[in-house]
Amino acid sequence: MAGCVFCGIVAGEVPAFRVADEPDGLAFLDTRPVFKGHVLVVPRPHLVTLADLPPEALAGYFGLVRRLAVAVESGLGAGGTFVAMNNKVSQSVPHLHTHVVPRTKGDGLRGFFWPRTRYADDVDAQTHADRIAAVL
Repeated sequence: MAGCVFCGIVAGEVPAFRVADEPDGLAFLDTRPVFKGHVLVVPRPHLVTLADLPPEALAGYFGLVRRLAVAVESGLGAGGTFVAMNNKVSQSVPHLHTHVVPRTKGDGLRGFFWPRTRYADDVDAQTHADRIAAVL
């Protein structure tokens, strides 16, 4: 898609530090990493959200994400990884992408990047669970 920086990277028109280049997707270093070695994994076609990823592409795409999580940990000697995806809200580039961030104990990253909340009670929690399940 014209103007999409990730499509430009996939096409080879925008430079990037590529980590993997496969039919199921492309992985490259984030230019503003949470920690060094922070990788972004994108599908080749321009898709905006996870809902846009065709069911037949799930295994290949998330297989690549899974392999990258293992490679980031092993290749960088990290204690683990944080794997995350924004859909629409906080999605800095409107092209589906998954973050694979190396983690080490004591790295200063605490939980999620946003404030946490609580359910008022079990009824409130069950109501939210039921609303989501009803759509499935």
